[in-house]
Amino acid sequence: MSIERLTEILKGSQNIVFFGGAGISTESGIPDFRSENGLYKASSGVGYKPETMLSHSFYKRHTEDFYKFYKEKMIYKEAKPNAGHLALAKLEEMGKLKAVITQNIDGLHQEAGSKRVYELHGSVHRNYCTKCGAYHSLDEIMMQDGIPHCKVCKGIVKPDVVLYEEGLDDATINGAVRAIIEADTLIIGGTSLVVQPAASLVTYFRGKHLVLINKSSTPYDRQADLVIHNAFGEVMEKAIRQL
Repeated sequence: MSIERLTEILKGSQNIVFFGGAGISTESGIPDFRSENGLYKASSGVGYKPETMLSHSFYKRHTEDFYKFYKEKMIYKEAKPNAGHLALAKLEEMGKLKAVITQNIDGLHQEAGSKRVYELHGSVHRNYCTKCGAYHSLDEIMMQDGIPHCKVCKGIVKPDVVLYEEGLDDATINGAVRAIIEADTLIIGGTSLVVQPAASLVTYFRGKHLVLINKSSTPYDRQADLVIHNAFGEVMEKAIRQL
């Protein structure tokens, strides 16, 4: 019944926005953060908590250790878009989905074919020299041992990802807020909605249908028109088939 209801909502919507988190990419083999097998339960190997190693201050003070952890635990080059990513790209192709807002940094939404993607926490695929600003690809970063240095000026290269203690990009936030305000349907998937300020974006929604698809409950379940506690890709694949 839940899939049928979701299909009805999708059929009747013309301005859908999707907001998602790490749970979207677990079906692609990328671990989330807070589950039993998540990143925060993993050993960093150097005595620091993963949350600490992903902070701006740790990056500045222990750059080599930061990069060791980052390359080993945050990069999944073999990961491919799953059924959830592909379903969202299909909805966009149909003209129904207007924007994807993601907390993920893996770039899988774009690889699946989504065009309008707001990456709240940046992307591992963009890397810039902290000295001259030169762009570097992920492959360039991964090919270098230890701390990656700029091919132009030899400065340290930093991934364009938002670390703890860093602020979100204003233009990205503003674009995401506008998309949510204009949406008639907001689909939220693969996120516990506890990470701020990203989770607060939900409060801007004034549309008709709020849909939550997540394996566990969230603080917004009671406000949703439809709640499905299951894997996002599995749910969306079935719903898209019925459109």
